[in-house]
Amino acid sequence: MAAAAAAPGVTERYFTRWYKPDVKGNPCEDHCILQHSNRICVVTLAEAHPLLQKGKSIERISYQISANCSRLQNKVSGKSKRGAQFLTELSPLCRVFCSDGEEYTIYSCIRGRLIEVNENILDSPPLLQAKPSTDGYIAVVLPKFEESKSITQGLLTRKEYEDVLSKRFNSVS
Repeated sequence: MAAAAAAPGVTERYFTRWYKPDVKGNPCEDHCILQHSNRICVVTLAEAHPLLQKGKSIERISYQISANCSRLQNKVSGKSKRGAQFLTELSPLCRVFCSDGEEYTIYSCIRGRLIEVNENILDSPPLLQAKPSTDGYIAVVLPKFEESKSITQGLLTRKEYEDVLSKRFNSVS
């Protein structure tokens, strides 16, 4: 029974984790990109993001980026994903509002087409904190085929990210 519990999950088996620390210069606002072998990327929060720290209570999540832009309006069709919104590394995906008045903007961190946003977190914001790498993901992005190898430039591997975290932790203590 213990061996079954230790088996790696889908995200560990099929996705490579990439990290973007301090997104847009905001300390500790780290994002994680799960890259599948088929080049699809899932945008999630990294473990050290303030939203995943103790005591944060999420009031609501909004995919309304500006007066004219809502990520919920993204309508994708067909094999070539026509109609998908194009994102740059700094495109905002959603805003997360906390009960303490704090507000966090989650960015795509990679260039590509927005395939889908996770509407489940709109109805159940705690999913974002409870299961950030699975049910609480933010969005799915498909990089251009010719850019799929280069999109990870500027992102950190798990080991590099752990080094950043240990430096960050050591500078605080």
